[in-house]
Amino acid sequence: MKVSTRVVRACWWVVLVLGGGGLAAVLFLACEHMLMKEPADGVPPATGSSEKYEVGRLLARPQPPTVEAPERGLRPLGLGGERDGLLYVPEGYRADRPAPLLVMLHGSRSSAREVLEPWLELADGAGLLLLAPESRVHTWDIVLLDEGFGPDVPFIDRALVYVFERYAVDARHLVLGGFSDGASLALSLGLTNGDLFSHVAAFSPGFVAPAVLRGRPELFISHGSEDPVLPVADCGRSIASRVKDAGYAVRYREFEGPHTVPSDIRREALVWFLTP
Repeated sequence: MKVSTRVVRACWWVVLVLGGGGLAAVLFLACEHMLMKEPADGVPPATGSSEKYEVGRLLARPQPPTVEAPERGLRPLGLGGERDGLLYVPEGYRADRPAPLLVMLHGSRSSAREVLEPWLELADGAGLLLLAPESRVHTWDIVLLDEGFGPDVPFIDRALVYVFERYAVDARHLVLGGFSDGASLALSLGLTNGDLFSHVAAFSPGFVAPAVLRGRPELFISHGSEDPVLPVADCGRSIASRVKDAGYAVRYREFEGPHTVPSDIRREALVWFLTP
């Protein structure tokens, strides 16, 4: 069944407009059930291959490292040409001590470096692995394509396979985060792959459009009360309310400010997803 992003957003808008506790939850789940794609024939491969697997699903899973890890620090992934990504390995990383991993997705017309840099000062103290893959074009395909998920998903999967093959990752603290367009993708992809990600952190999201609901990741959503790009009432505030009504554990933080991620919000999110 082929369902366009327009239908996804229209479906979500029904939830936003009608609202109302249990009714919102029922509508949310009904919409997402409608958006579930038929699975591909056979069993999905055990790698990050993009061939014939359920739309929006990531196949990579944490495993004991099988490839010698590069040195600590910040480096390009080397997977995607001009649109690639960055990986940061903290100084205190040890292969015998699985580390938390934060995957950050950048905003429109931004880059891996821009979305990762604010987290670098926190990574060593928290022993945090940081991964920032880049979208195939100027923003994420879930924003651009009628089909929703597209080439960005298998690329993110490849980036995760790269990390899981080289580093021990703590599956209890495996976080998908993003800002703006990246936050919309983080929520959508995180709910679709809630059996992989333990937490999802969305900073100023515009919408959420999962292909199917899997697992129950914990959610952190923040939004500026003076956001001129994605108005808080129609975006962060409404999204947080509806996913909470749908049964997810949600921490929502609204702050006085524009379309940004204040440092105190970043630090709160860090403590939130590192807490056992």
